[in-house]
Amino acid sequence: MATETVDTHAADAAHGAESSLSFHPMDQFIVKPLFGGDTVNFITPTNVTFWLAITVLAIIGLLVLTTSKRAIVPGRGQSIAELAYGFVHKMVEDVTGKDGLKYFPYIMTLFMFIVVANFIGLVPMAFTTTSHIAVTAVLALAVFLTVTILGFVKNGTEFLGLFWVSSAPLALRPILAIIELISYFVRPVSHSIRLAGNMMAGHAVVKVFAGFAQVSAIAPIAVLGVTAIYGLELLVAFIQAYVFTILTCVYLKDALHPHH
Repeated sequence: MATETVDTHAADAAHGAESSLSFHPMDQFIVKPLFGGDTVNFITPTNVTFWLAITVLAIIGLLVLTTSKRAIVPGRGQSIAELAYGFVHKMVEDVTGKDGLKYFPYIMTLFMFIVVANFIGLVPMAFTTTSHIAVTAVLALAVFLTVTILGFVKNGTEFLGLFWVSSAPLALRPILAIIELISYFVRPVSHSIRLAGNMMAGHAVVKVFAGFAQVSAIAPIAVLGVTAIYGLELLVAFIQAYVFTILTCVYLKDALHPHH
C-alpha cells in the first residue's frame, strides 16, 4: 500500500509538472468575441477587429496628429511620418515611373497599415492581425482587382499583351501565355500567404521559446532565444510590409505598361 501511494503521488507530481510546462503557441491566433461568448457571427466585434481599429488609430496619430503642426525642425513623430512618406514615394516612382505616382496614396495606405499592424502585433498581449489570412487575403484581393481593372481601363484589350511573350519563339508563345495566365491569377494567393505565413511563424517561434523559459535548466538559453527571435521579428515586420508594397508596385507597373 505504501509503495502504491508513493507511485500515485509521483504520478500526480509528474502530471502537475507536465501541465505547468504545457504551452500552446497557436492559441495566440484564435479569434474570440470581444465581449465574451463563444459564437462569432459576421457582425460580432472580435479581438481582430479591436486591434484593426487600434492600427487605424495609430496610423492617424502618426501621419495626421504629428504633422498637423509641422515644424522646420521636426519632432520624432513628424520625422517618422516624413521618412515613411519619402520611402514609399521613392519606391513607387522607381518601380512604376512618374505615371504611377497618382496611385501613391493607395500604396502609402497599404504600406502604413501593414507595417503598423506588424509592429503592434509585437507588443505583449496584442493580437497580430496580419497573421490571419482573412486580413491579408482582403488586402491582396484589393490589389489584384485594382490593378486588373486599371489595366483594362488604361489599355483596353492591349492589357492582354501582358500574357503574350512576343520576344519568345512563336511555337512557345501559347504555352508561355498559359503559364503567364496561371501565374497572374496565383498572385493574390502568394501575396496574402507570404505575409500571413511569415507573421504567424515568427510569433509561434517566440511563443515556443517563451514556453521553454519555464524550465529552469534551460531558462537562460530560452530567454536569449526569445530576445534574438524578437529582434528578428522586428526586422521581419518591416521587410514583409516592404515586400507586400513593392510587389504591389510591380503589379501596378504591369497594369500601366502591360507589354513584355
